[in-house]
Order: sequence, then C-alpha cells, then structure tokens
Amino acid sequence: MNLGMIAKWNEDSFIKARSMGLDFLEFCVNKADDADAFLAQVDTIRRWSAKHGVSVGSVGRWKAETLRPDGMPDEEELRIAYALIEAAARLGSPVYVCGCNHVEGLSYYENCTAAIRQLELLLAHGRKHGVTIATYNCRKGTFIHDDTAWRLIHGHLKDLAIKYDPSHSIYAGADYLKETGDWGSRFAHVHLKGSLMLDGKRVDDPPAGMDQTNWPQFLSILRARGYDGGLSIEPHSDTWKGDRLDEGIAFTIRYMDKLIPSRTAERKTGVA
Repeated sequence: MNLGMIAKWNEDSFIKARSMGLDFLEFCVNKADDADAFLAQVDTIRRWSAKHGVSVGSVGRWKAETLRPDGMPDEEELRIAYALIEAAARLGSPVYVCGCNHVEGLSYYENCTAAIRQLELLLAHGRKHGVTIATYNCRKGTFIHDDTAWRLIHGHLKDLAIKYDPSHSIYAGADYLKETGDWGSRFAHVHLKGSLMLDGKRVDDPPAGMDQTNWPQFLSILRARGYDGGLSIEPHSDTWKGDRLDEGIAFTIRYMDKLIPSRTAERKTGVA
C-alpha cells in the first residue's frame, strides 16, 4: 500500500507532499469546482508530478448531479466525467472516483437501472484509457454507498470498483469492518479520515489514528482481501486546521507508517 493525501492542484502541494514523505496526491474536482480550469492545467500538473517525484493517485468528482430528473445521463456532467477520466490517464492516476445522484420520483429499481446505464458509459471510457472507475461511499451526492446498492449495481457491473472511507459508514451506523470484509476485494482507493462520536453524535473528524476507527484491523482486512492500493489522507477536522493542520497530517503519516511495513522498509533503504 502507498500513502498520499487529498490536496489542491498546485505546485506547493507537490512540494509539501514530497517534504512529508508522501507517495501521491489526490485531486477532487467537485461540483463546486471549475472542472475546465483543472483540465487546462493537466500538462502542468504532470510536470510538477515528475519534477517532485510525487505521483497522482486518484482523480474524482463528488456531489455532481449526473442524472437528469428523467433518469438519463446529464450530458454536461458526462462530458466532464469523460474529460476527467482522460485527465486521470494522462496524469498516471489508476482510478477515477464518482457518484450517482438519487432521482426523486423514480423507484429504487429505476434509480439503480439509471445508475447502471450511466456507469456503463464511464466504465467503457475507463477501459479505453486504462482507468478504473470507482463509486464513493460518502452519503452526499450519491445513493451508491451501502451493501444493498453494491449488490445490485456492482453485482451487475463486475469491473466497477469502490472508493471506501470507513468514517462514512461509522457515522451512518454501519459496520465498516464487515463491509470491508465483504467488499474489500472491489476497493480501488481508500480515504483515511478520522471519526469521533459521543452519545451517538459526531464530535469531530480528527486525524486518523486519534479517532475511534480500528485502523490496524481495517488495514489487516484490506490486506486479507488483496488490497494494495492508495491510502489517501483527508484532512477534515474542525479542530485540526489552520496552524494545526500540518501537525495532524504528520501525526497520521507517522501512525500509518507503523501499519505499512513496506513504507518503513523503503525509508530504511533510502528508496522513498
């Protein structure tokens, strides 16, 4: 497994990642972002990646309304998705992460059918460019985030992968270790975001390793399911921000390095 983090697409992000000993960066080009501005910078981002020896581990898009009210793919969002998949290929990113919005007025079956229709288009484009397509399990902007949806949609689309973040399942009251055991063989990308609850309510998303997630068990189950992909730090805390942001990231790196023997070995031999 390799270790990276979500970051902004500028050179400072690559410089910082290199200085902290990270392997890759992840770029999230969300609904609120200017996708065309990101696409215009792809060649520049490639140069930064090569210059600083930090790869691009994931490109994704969250909270986009990919389906129209009639359940058909939104043409503009489809254009952006195709372009981001092509950008992922040019950047050497192995995965493109996406979701699929739930359409009110359609039955669950109709929503699943519409999602399959849309995702089949992305999968075909991904195969053409050598990029794996993965759906995220965040509860915002998508309904494909649990066992029921995975059994129907991923059960039908055999090469559709999953981007997994245990915090989303924890906050939803689901069993993240069981989900990882059941579906870990389909995971293509993993987020490291801490989760902390008291009396059934979210308190904060502290740095991974300072939270209630059983990271050793989680990573052990991932290994048992054959996962050897990216672990992407997602700074998301209301407390660990500003002057404390880098301190929290550094803590997670030190914590995860103890759980990823390959990274420890690389550092000892001077590879990383």
